[in-house]
Amino acid sequence: MSMAAAASLRSLARRRPRLRLPAAPLAVPGARAAFLSGAAEEAAADAAAAPAPGRKVLESFREEFEIGGRPIAFETGKMARFANGSVVISMEDTNVLATVAAVKSSEPVRDFLPLTVDYQEKQYAQGVIPTTYMRREGAPKERELLCGRIIDRPIRPLFPPGFYHEVQIMVNVLSSDGKQDPDVMAANASSAALMLSDIPWNGPIGVIRVGRIDGNFVLNPTVDELGLSDLNLIYACSRDKTLMIDVQAREITERDLQAGMKLAHLEAIKCIDPQIRLAKQAGKEKKEYKISLISDTSYEKIRTLSEAPIEEVFTDSSYGKFERGEALEKITQSVKAKLEEENDEDSLKFLSKAVDTVRKQVIRKRIIEEGLRVDGRQLDEVRPLYCESNTYPVLHGSALFSRGDTQVLCTVTLGAPGDAQRLDSIVGPPTKRFMLHYSFPPFSINEVAKRGGLNRREVGHGTLAEKALLAVLPPESDFPYTVRVNSEVMASDGSTSMASVCGGSMALMDAGIPVREHVAGVSVGLVSQVDPTNGDISNYRILTDILGLEDHLGDMDFKIAGTRKGITAIQLDIKPAGIPLDIICESLEPARKARNQILDRMDQEISTARAMNDGSAPRLATLSFSSDSLRKLLFHRKTIERETGARVSVSDGTVTIVAKTQPIMDKAIEKVEFLVGREIEVGRTYKGIVSSIKEYGAFVEFNGGQQGLLHISELSHEPGSKVSDIVTVGQELSLMCIGQDVRGNIKLSLKATLPQPRKKKVLESKDPLPSQEVGWASVDNMPSVGADAEPSSSKHEEAPTFSTPSVVIRSEADCDAQDAANGPKKRPKVVKSSPRPYKAPSERQEVRTATAKKAPGATKKTKKVKIEESGSDGLGTSGSEVPEQTATNTLDLKQSPVNFQSGSMKLGDVITAKVYQIRAFGLVLELSDGARGMHKFKENGEKEFEVGQELLVKCQSFNAKGIPVFSLLD
Repeated sequence: MSMAAAASLRSLARRRPRLRLPAAPLAVPGARAAFLSGAAEEAAADAAAAPAPGRKVLESFREEFEIGGRPIAFETGKMARFANGSVVISMEDTNVLATVAAVKSSEPVRDFLPLTVDYQEKQYAQGVIPTTYMRREGAPKERELLCGRIIDRPIRPLFPPGFYHEVQIMVNVLSSDGKQDPDVMAANASSAALMLSDIPWNGPIGVIRVGRIDGNFVLNPTVDELGLSDLNLIYACSRDKTLMIDVQAREITERDLQAGMKLAHLEAIKCIDPQIRLAKQAGKEKKEYKISLISDTSYEKIRTLSEAPIEEVFTDSSYGKFERGEALEKITQSVKAKLEEENDEDSLKFLSKAVDTVRKQVIRKRIIEEGLRVDGRQLDEVRPLYCESNTYPVLHGSALFSRGDTQVLCTVTLGAPGDAQRLDSIVGPPTKRFMLHYSFPPFSINEVAKRGGLNRREVGHGTLAEKALLAVLPPESDFPYTVRVNSEVMASDGSTSMASVCGGSMALMDAGIPVREHVAGVSVGLVSQVDPTNGDISNYRILTDILGLEDHLGDMDFKIAGTRKGITAIQLDIKPAGIPLDIICESLEPARKARNQILDRMDQEISTARAMNDGSAPRLATLSFSSDSLRKLLFHRKTIERETGARVSVSDGTVTIVAKTQPIMDKAIEKVEFLVGREIEVGRTYKGIVSSIKEYGAFVEFNGGQQGLLHISELSHEPGSKVSDIVTVGQELSLMCIGQDVRGNIKLSLKATLPQPRKKKVLESKDPLPSQEVGWASVDNMPSVGADAEPSSSKHEEAPTFSTPSVVIRSEADCDAQDAANGPKKRPKVVKSSPRPYKAPSERQEVRTATAKKAPGATKKTKKVKIEESGSDGLGTSGSEVPEQTATNTLDLKQSPVNFQSGSMKLGDVITAKVYQIRAFGLVLELSDGARGMHKFKENGEKEFEVGQELLVKCQSFNAKGIPVFSLLD
């Protein structure tokens, strides 16, 4: 095709109108970009034609109020709009969402209120990613279960009787500034959500926290303020009655607690009016739910059939818990058989509830009108007590406590600080060093059931007992160990949580934990009559130490724990829709009297903490090191734990070791000290490994990498030919530190750790002396006292003295100090002390002591020499008089001194020695005690000597190995 033809075709293509191509795959390069450009133009055209989305308006309602100077706000309509009721409560930067929902069925499916409260703290609320493997929140934590109980306990009594429809309250912490604990806010938000819903509920309620700092009450204190407070009171109420109380305190008096509760009531009702106003603006109309109530006709029929036999059972105090239960069950079955004969289906449907109501009426009538309890006790009488400590000696601590038929076994386990429980809460401390775990097995009530995971009831009871005992524990600075108390319920017939407090207190003392005093607890109940016209209580009785049956059929379970000084923990649970605060305050006094009676019985069993080293308990050790020394241990801690079975915890220069048995503890301490090192003490035994062998001894690595010299003379009591015949490189030895030489080397001894062989009598022809092997000890370890010091009368503990290697260089001052310390009669006492660096002879005071026997006719000259105190831990012979050496008492040149000892030799001493061996350059001399010395020949000197020849020699010097060098006297 010609170029002209191609140009004309392009011109025609430009004039032709553009066609819209179908959406098909394009194979031509560059065609995809052209197609996308066309699609974009088409989308722009469609967008211009379609209307823009409208702006959604979320109608929300807000109520604000103030408590304790802190603004609080309820808001609804913005979040969770599909929920039956939803409220967001705000306090500063903490926001909590509470929602409520109920099942759609109009027929109840159970014969009780299936209320569920789920409280959750997700880590996003504090800007943290969870540390779990999946980086997600897992099962509910203990704190979440406890916060759910705080919400559940005041809300449940306000549902109408017979309302058995399933209700679920879910609470989520949306954001937290770490200042306010969200639990109280969650309870108020849940109350507001129920007010907004269509669920019948006789609210609202107000919940508040009260603290006390320096005697002044603080409303809704922050987390930091709670750390300074001696009171943590959570109080829930309606406008005129108390619904729930939860207290943790540091021995607050009953009078102060009453003042705190009255203040809390006045402030808590400030939360009620904002909820009512919010419900008027955005609340739903209450729905008509079917109430499961027995008819009056059916109830009267069942009461007529069962009331008389039930009274017979309850009037017989000889019945035990299970015997009474079996008798009541027979009555129920008898009534059931009669109703089945009559085909009364309505009465059979509510039989169990009706019989239970009859029991309740019979018991309450006898208590109020006659003052008679089920087991025949007085209203303020405590059941018989049984206390036993040290139940199982092999445990760190154990105790068995029984009150009536309720029995609890408490055990204590001590651990290292690293064993503390880690908490992932968005508020509060990151760890918890004291734990009380409560266990309620089914056999304790003679039932069969499966054991599951965390149980709300077990967590709540354990936390209550934990708070009660926490007030008397020593501070962490004095007792840094982690403590775990296990409370195993052996039998249950009322108030096992308070029995756990009593048993746990005794077990803590049995474990040697220095608690200040015992803590005891008791549960107080209430039985009341209500005026049907106005719903107020017209008559009531307060019961001390209630049974399980009295708890079930009564109006409240008021658990109070404390010491003789005051209250440490309280938990109040009620069944009616509130109890007047005056009755609750009145219940504190009988609880105090009963608590003191229990404390008296506990003190009779154990009144003070046992010694930590008593029995099998000494399995904890705390070692202090410098932070730099612990670097090695951080890398080898797991290895030590694996090899020994002990638990090692490292923190802030402190190493805590926990072991099951004492041998394991010793092995772990040995490995830690070998790895890290300790301050070296003379007389202490160390484990070491031979690093190298020389002709004169072996070098040993011990005490965290330090080097010490094991001289050949300290290998064994028997002489050995070679060092390698006794020890080998890499061999582990137990060695004793015997001092430090003048060069600063640490001297070790193997024979000091071996048993001493029997001494053999040595008879000599001249001047018989006992064969005694004496070495030269370190001058730094010799006793000395100051020049102005008075003679010491204190007796120091005698430590063994050891023969030190003869390779140490000795100066004249060293030898004089040695003689002065030894004295003419007594050997030096070596005290366990850390070896010190070598001091120059000029820094030490010279002390001269006579060692030679006085010549006949010599005049007696003595001089009192005071030895200056050197500041060491050595034992001094203060004020001792030592004769000064003179020329006259060393002039007997015919024989060696009678009291001569080579270990006390000093320069200038003149003695008689025998030629032991003749060598090319000198003589080997044998001293009178068997020690060796040497004499060097002078150039062109006389070399005619015979073995056994006696020579008169004078100590001239010591060679590098400490061997004395003598010169001949004419």
